This record gives sequence, C-alpha cells and structure tokens, in this order.
Amino acid sequence: MRSRTYQWAVWLLFFIAAVITVSCFSLSVGSFFIPFKNIVAAILHRKSCAEHVILFDVRLPRILLAFAIGGSLALSGVILQGVFRNPLVEPYTLGISGGAAIGVCLNIVFHLNRWFGILSLPVCGFLGALFVAAFVYSLSVKKGVLKIQGLLLTGVMISFISSSLIMLIMAVSRAEDLHGIVFWIMGSLEEPNNALILLSLGVSIVGLILSYLFCISLNALALGEEEAMHLGVNVERSKRFLFIIASLLTGFSVSIVGIIGFVGLVIPHCMRMLVGRDHRILLGSSFLGGAVFLIICDTLARTIITPVELPVGVITGLVGGSAFVYVLTRKQIPLKGK
Repeated sequence: MRSRTYQWAVWLLFFIAAVITVSCFSLSVGSFFIPFKNIVAAILHRKSCAEHVILFDVRLPRILLAFAIGGSLALSGVILQGVFRNPLVEPYTLGISGGAAIGVCLNIVFHLNRWFGILSLPVCGFLGALFVAAFVYSLSVKKGVLKIQGLLLTGVMISFISSSLIMLIMAVSRAEDLHGIVFWIMGSLEEPNNALILLSLGVSIVGLILSYLFCISLNALALGEEEAMHLGVNVERSKRFLFIIASLLTGFSVSIVGIIGFVGLVIPHCMRMLVGRDHRILLGSSFLGGAVFLIICDTLARTIITPVELPVGVITGLVGGSAFVYVLTRKQIPLKGK
C-alpha cells in the first residue's frame, strides 16, 4: 500500500511538473518570442511594457482557460467511462454538446448578444446543455432507476438530432451569422472575459473535488452494478450524481469555448495505460493530463502557421484522433469495459 501511494505521488508530481513546463513554453512562443528570463523579469517587476501585456493579457488567460477546459473534459470522460463501463464513451456522446451548440446558434442567429451583451453566448450554450442533459436523464429514469444503456442510446440519438438542427440553422443563416457559428463549433480559447476564465477554473476544480467523493464508487462500479451494490455502494445515487457532475463540466466547457473533441476520449485511455485503472489516481492524473494536452494543442493552434490562428478543435481532432488510433491498434485497448 505504501509503495502504491509513493507511485501515485510520483505520478502526480510528474503531471504537475508537465503542466508547469508546457505553460512556460506556451508563454514563450508565438508570433513574438519571449525568452524565459524575460518572463521571470516581467512577473517579478510587473513593468507595463509590451512583453508584460502579451504575457498577462493574451497568453496567460489562454493557458488558464486551457487548463480548466482540458481538465474538465478529461475528467468528464473518466467519469462517464466509469459509469457506463465503456471506454468509447466521451463527454459529447450524450448529446450535451449538441444542446449547447443549438443554444449558441440560436443566440447568434437572433443576435441576442446585441441585447444582453457578450455573456449571453456562454449563457445560452449552458442553458442548452442543461436542457438536453435534463431531457436525456428524464427519458432514462424508470421507477427511480437510471437505465445506463437507455441513457447512452438516448444521448446518441439526441446528438444526431442536434447535429441535424444545427445544419438546418446554418442552411438558413446569413453569411455573417454562418461564419460565427462555424468558428464557434470548431472551438477556440480566445476568451476576452477574465471573469469567465476564473469561473471556468473554479468550476473545474470544484468538479474535481466532487468527483473524488465518488472515486471508491467508480472503482466498485467497474465490477458491475450488482457487485457494487453488494459492496455497499448506493448505485443509483452514485450514478445520478456522477452524471450530473459530468454533465455540468461538459456543458460549461462547451458553452465557453465551443466543441473541442477527443480530449475526453483519448486522455482517459492514456492515463489508464500510465497509472492504472484505480480512480483514486486516475481522476487527478486525467485532469492534469487533459490540461497538458489542451495547452499543447492551443500552443500549436496559434503558432503552427503564425500569424494565422487555427481553431484549437481542429488540432485536438488531428492530434487526439491520431493518438487514439495508435493506442487502439498498438496497445490493444479492450473495446468493452470490464
């Protein structure tokens, strides 16, 4: 037990160091390169210069947002894969992202931001995500029992319906509205509102803390619902709260930055290969691993063809999809949960 705890501590320290390393690298690179010694000087002296503005007004907010969103999506992936006992489930499988996308599309088409300000965009996205999550949940509850397979199938169908509705909205939208919808769907970490960035950090950390209240339940659920019940786990309460946590994390993330795929699918697989299947270490390592992955992808998105910035969702799709294909074919990940 002591050796296992030591291993877990080493892994957590490694991932924390990785977050710090990629963050420092992301602060340095860009269309304007800033050496590391200048970053330290800007932090210590806080002089109002060009480097200080680039670091604290442009790059650092993106890094903090990438940390929060990457951690939230990866954490949601771990939770949902544990609840469904299916390694192919990801945060967007249940149609929550589709609900958020419809909310944002309607906001753009009806120009609600002109009336209610820029915050109306994430608010509409979050309300759309909550509506779909509540709808899918209500359809899957029978006599107080949450039917996991029914929840999954309903979510997949809602996702397809949402995609069709989004395409319908895009087909009848004006050119300027269409551009905004497409740009949002591809995902971007360019968020000018610092309050939303701090709120994202708070939501992600609270979600991580709440998920650890159910880490033992997730370990028991991996054996099956009947076995978990015999081990003293309140299965229905655990499934309900875990679904709510994952839904809120996913809905909030999508409403802020758009649809950023593969983080919640690839990172949990990679973390299981590195640290094992025990959720006491898997939750934290996946959170930090998702943060590292999204910070790297965002850095690539804004530097790979500088000064043009690519949507970060494109980079996560290319990098994450390629990584998942490699892991699936080379490492022989089982397609069915145990």
